[in-house]
Amino acid sequence: MPEAQENTTIAPLQHCAVAAYADDPLLNRVYPAPIRTLRTSFQRDRERIVQARAFRRLAGKTQVFTSRASDHFRSRLTHTMEVAQIARATASALGLNEDLAETLALVHDIGHPPFGHAGERALDTCLKRHGRRFDHNLHALRIVEHFEQRYAAHRGLNLTLGVREGIIKHSRDYSADQHPELSPYFLGQRPPLEAQIIDLADEIAYLTADLDDGVESGLLDIPHICDHVEILARCYRAVAKQHAGVDQKYLFNEALQLMQNTLTDDLIQTTLANTPGRAARSLRRRRSRDG
Repeated sequence: MPEAQENTTIAPLQHCAVAAYADDPLLNRVYPAPIRTLRTSFQRDRERIVQARAFRRLAGKTQVFTSRASDHFRSRLTHTMEVAQIARATASALGLNEDLAETLALVHDIGHPPFGHAGERALDTCLKRHGRRFDHNLHALRIVEHFEQRYAAHRGLNLTLGVREGIIKHSRDYSADQHPELSPYFLGQRPPLEAQIIDLADEIAYLTADLDDGVESGLLDIPHICDHVEILARCYRAVAKQHAGVDQKYLFNEALQLMQNTLTDDLIQTTLANTPGRAARSLRRRRSRDG
């Protein structure tokens, strides 16, 4: 079915982001959508994702620890919110499209099954017996294109091509030879920077959060972490100098926040250094991801 254009204008971006003007193909939807002049296309996609049943199901899916022992452990939903926070801040600093980055962050784990990556491996093992495979990116695309049913005129959420491309290219690449059904998603090109930073925002979020949840669970000990995680040790020493005599747990909380800020700042500075003055189109042709 042909893609339909949506005539909403998005302001030009400052540096090397997606040039999402009204005629940008990344704004295409499979089905025509009513024009909403007060919201951009990617803002509307964000709202469609947040209202999706699959998004709400993330609340019941494990990140690392289950909620049986404590209500304070992160779920897939709270992890997703933390990724969105980092992604939007990074996109803002880089002059990228903040709405696209936030939307991609909110949808990046929507195809994950329960029990994290262990659940994904178990499903993949089961499907191999029938000559099939389970891939959470491909499953996420099925969810937003077919499984979600919120509209009278069509199946799926009818998201923009830019968001659907970001879903497919989250954390891995696909070849047109193996996946000809994905040919509309520019498989020969790198994803936009907005999509690339999601992978690293994801890592930053879970690297800090997993340490936090590990200490909360009692399985990890703060001195042991400082002995084996150098960046956390540096951050802990820095905050301990500023807050002498403060309880170890609060120093650890401050150190985790400093660690997250340090990693996010490094992502921003490294991306700026690797993409000086480059147009979005030339970045799409690079052999490797720039994030």
